[in-house]
Amino acid sequence: MNLEQLRRAGVSDRRTRRLCGPGGPWRRLHPGVVLLRNCAPTRQQLLHAALVRYGPRVVITGADALQAHGVKCPADDEIRLLVPDHCRVAACDGVSAARTARMPAPVVVDGLPFAPPPRATLDLARSEPDPARIRHLLTLPLYWGLCDRQELLTELAEGPQRGTAAVRKVLGELDEGPIQAHGLAAQILDGAHLPPPAWDVTICDRRGRRIGEADAWWDEIGLAWQYRCGPGTGGFSHLALAATGIVLVRCTVRQLRQVPREVAQELAQAFGEASRTPRPRVRAVPMTPIGDAA
Repeated sequence: MNLEQLRRAGVSDRRTRRLCGPGGPWRRLHPGVVLLRNCAPTRQQLLHAALVRYGPRVVITGADALQAHGVKCPADDEIRLLVPDHCRVAACDGVSAARTARMPAPVVVDGLPFAPPPRATLDLARSEPDPARIRHLLTLPLYWGLCDRQELLTELAEGPQRGTAAVRKVLGELDEGPIQAHGLAAQILDGAHLPPPAWDVTICDRRGRRIGEADAWWDEIGLAWQYRCGPGTGGFSHLALAATGIVLVRCTVRQLRQVPREVAQELAQAFGEASRTPRPRVRAVPMTPIGDAA
């Protein structure tokens, strides 16, 4: 709550200062912004306080925006805000406010305005010096199906170009197809309530000879899932895998996208079948991961 609201409610500035003082029941979060309780504020309360401090036209970006869009992304130490370039920006602890002439149309979630996924992602990535961290950030909206690589490229081209060389290089090298497929598969597993698998493994016999690959593998029971099946992919390795006694589920990326519930049901049935049969005499070797947004 700001001071003007408190004044209209009959609370004088002097009384507000006393209530926010040591041992008082209220807490001052920013100049002119008061939390009407004396406890550690939640992240949601801090976001509301930042909006009260900087005005109704600001937009929340960065990690908080990605979280609002459903991405599992740890929050920044600072709240990142986008402020219209004609507004004066005063320094404020715990808040990074960037003036911009390109204010995005906000996406309102739980009453708070957030930047769209491409903008929120690139606002984070532009300030990151580590290429591995940049790659991780750029995979997040692709993994969670919030946008595609072209939308990120468009946002990057329309924004400020200074300091974007590393982001541009990493984004140019990203293969979005496997990342999006892996994200769809992970979301299906979240709803299927199955134990977590090992991702992207090569299945070998006891002598180490390759039999085939699995996009997801439950080693304890010998269950394999191939979800990038299609014409000309994988050859006949699925026949060799099945011949070992492995319980194998196969589907396409289109099925992941269009019939996720049916895929989840098939996985659950296959998990039960594999649990009731002897584990095949095979071993799994990790492949190079295709995505790191999980």
